[in-house]
Amino acid sequence: MAFREGCQKGRPVLLEPIMKTEVVVPEEFVGEVIGDLGSRKARIEQIQARGKVSMVEAFVSLKEMFGYSTDLRSLTQGRGTFTMQFHRFDWMADKKK
Repeated sequence: MAFREGCQKGRPVLLEPIMKTEVVVPEEFVGEVIGDLGSRKARIEQIQARGKVSMVEAFVSLKEMFGYSTDLRSLTQGRGTFTMQFHRFDWMADKKK
């Protein structure tokens, strides 16, 4: 009962992990990768050209990144790679709206 009362008075919130993601792809696949990241609600920070490849830096929720490895492989004919590292926790979007 004390826990329930504490939660009601404390107004708890759910937090989700936000990941800093770097995707390295050949130039011809940048558009497809940006579109896919957009569908995952990513916030694109920058795109850098590095010779014949481009690096896309974005922040995206961890839950949206499940299955990304397979999707990236399909989008880039197996030539894209990515890394993720924890960046911060952020408030989880309200699902009631």
